[in-house]
Amino acid sequence: MSIVRIKAIVKKELIQIWRDPLSLSMAFLMPVMLLFIFGYAITLDVDRVKTVVRDLDKSSLSREFIAEVVSSGYFTVVGGAGSDRDIAAWLDDGRARVAITLPHDFSDRIRTGREASVQIIVDGSDSNTATIALGYMAVITGTFGQRTKGVRIRPLVEPRIRVWYNTELKSRNYIIPGLIAVIMAVIAALLTSLTFAREWDRGTMEQLIATPVRKQELIIGKMIPYFLIGFVDMVFSVLLAVYIFGVPLKGSVILLFLFSSLFLFGGLGVGMLISIATKSQLVASQISVVATFLPAFLLSGFMFSISNMPVALQVITRFIPARYFVAIMKGIFMKGSTFDLLVREGVFLMLFGLAIFALASKILAKRIG
Repeated sequence: MSIVRIKAIVKKELIQIWRDPLSLSMAFLMPVMLLFIFGYAITLDVDRVKTVVRDLDKSSLSREFIAEVVSSGYFTVVGGAGSDRDIAAWLDDGRARVAITLPHDFSDRIRTGREASVQIIVDGSDSNTATIALGYMAVITGTFGQRTKGVRIRPLVEPRIRVWYNTELKSRNYIIPGLIAVIMAVIAALLTSLTFAREWDRGTMEQLIATPVRKQELIIGKMIPYFLIGFVDMVFSVLLAVYIFGVPLKGSVILLFLFSSLFLFGGLGVGMLISIATKSQLVASQISVVATFLPAFLLSGFMFSISNMPVALQVITRFIPARYFVAIMKGIFMKGSTFDLLVREGVFLMLFGLAIFALASKILAKRIG
């Protein structure tokens, strides 16, 4: 391959990108916008759950119990209910997710050492929030009962729990690294999916066919500018994750960008392949979004555990590069994983990129059909 011819294609593509404000804005603004939107919108943390209270006892103990529920930070009292019908209205309207009813004899039973019942109704339309809220409420009622009774029951088995890697159990710390992988998969394929399709739409592909540039040189020359853009987007995304979202980066930055380069090479190759096969900018952009976003979002382990999927889907995920890059990002960000722990994922990304590049070179025909 000729370096001179590759440089000529790179220069041509850079000029074309610079003269296309839409491509520039999509290349640099879209990753930042997506990271902000998804980064703040997607969270698995359950706190400040809207709660309505029906206090029939109206004693100091009942008020103390409600105060303890609020002080936990997991619940926010948004109003009071006077009857069961009021509770139903609060839950039906979505103004509250949890309803607490304290009976008339709540304080009397506690003072006399008898068991006091507290009715807790949870909106189960959001099963995840309902399950976690019930867990929080069970802990609060248990500790309140022990404290008011004045006796701490010592269990036969005392667990001593230690959380590794994400000690604060913040969902943002593992969502953001995976989100970067998903966004870069979409952006990489979307950018290059327009390259050859644009040449066909504008009628300039015939001129490229007439030149002595080889197929591999043409693909590499068109890929290099978008690789640089994707790398800059990756740097911006990592900086936003660390300094804006506060996600700790425990691993090697050099290792992070090394594996990111392998992933970008494969992602850009997918876009090239789509662009060569479709020869239409509209069709290419639509296929690239569907072919990258849905698999990367649903089947990469970013949001849903792969081990819980059906066996057939687990097999399919093994051919999705985003799965391996999500594992790399989470490992480097949260665990500080080293090269020997991530070499298997890196080898797959490299082989995937080479296979896609070879396939794109094979189907690219330097002739007019």
